[in-house]
Amino acid sequence: MTDVIFTPADFVAVFNQTLETAYPLVVIEGELANFRVSRNTWAYFDVKDELASIKFFGSVYKLPGPLQDGLRVQVTGQPRLHPQFGFSITFSAIAPVGEGSIKKAADLLRAKLEAEGLFAPERKRLLPAIPSRIGLITAESSAACADFIKILNERWGGVELLLADVLVQGQDAPAAIVAALETFEQTSPLVDILVITRGGGSAEDLAAFNDERVVRAIAGSRTPTLVAIGHEVDVSLAELAADMRASTPTNAAQVVVPDRTHVIAQLGNTSANLQKFLHDHLGLEIRDAAERRKYLTGQVNSLLDQHRLNLKAVRKLIAVFDPRAALKRGYAIVKKGQAHITSVGQVNGGDSLAIQLSDGKISAKVAGSK
Repeated sequence: MTDVIFTPADFVAVFNQTLETAYPLVVIEGELANFRVSRNTWAYFDVKDELASIKFFGSVYKLPGPLQDGLRVQVTGQPRLHPQFGFSITFSAIAPVGEGSIKKAADLLRAKLEAEGLFAPERKRLLPAIPSRIGLITAESSAACADFIKILNERWGGVELLLADVLVQGQDAPAAIVAALETFEQTSPLVDILVITRGGGSAEDLAAFNDERVVRAIAGSRTPTLVAIGHEVDVSLAELAADMRASTPTNAAQVVVPDRTHVIAQLGNTSANLQKFLHDHLGLEIRDAAERRKYLTGQVNSLLDQHRLNLKAVRKLIAVFDPRAALKRGYAIVKKGQAHITSVGQVNGGDSLAIQLSDGKISAKVAGSK
């Protein structure tokens, strides 16, 4: 058999072609080592066990959050032999595995996001009291989806529900959830509330809800958000970032809409209380108004009576001092020109006088005075 002789470049090309055919993607699990980020763009690290170590690199945007050496991780990527740098795997996904590593990674991310104020209470928004359009992000075939819709219809009904069917666990789940959130951000008009929910599961099953990409997308949503994960032991970072959390999908429906029967009963009680209020208070107001009217009428009548008495007295005074009454009693008004004569010193012999009596006037000349 004749040996095949390759140039280095030819061997690299053949080797990579063979890898692409046999192992287009590989999943490697082991301990994270030598983790570093360059220029906030590229991540470099090794994954090792007791016998071997493999180099990885890829975009920081594929990271689920802060990582550190010593974590046990599962990495998906494409293996290649680089002409200058040797063998490495370009990763497309990486996730901590095992309860301890998952918790440690979540704690690292929580500390980072808390320092940014992403979970601050003042960022929380109130949910609408009675939403008319609800966006639901979950796995359509899941019990969580069925439970939420069942309780939603039982409690209220008639709500427009827009469902985004997504993966809720696995390496592809974070990207699917983020894509659904982005789709709802572009919906016109916007839904009134976004509900992201799933049932319970292991730490690995729930890892997508501790993924930095998912947490930031929920925190940045223009629409109020509610996250409901069916577990009570540990609160996910997605729940901390949401405007409100619920313990289960069923509880989420109970939080999102009121109970129609309860609302109808409340409206009935409110109507009855309002009618009683109107009956009691308006009746009292009417009685008070009648009393005030009676009092004011009495006051007005008293004033009118007083004015009548005053008018009668004035008329008597006018009658007493009326010059015409004096003339009827035999008195006269004597005038020289326009001047009233009240003294003999005001006239001289020969002056013409006008004398006003009760029934007419007399013209006279002064013959003399004493």
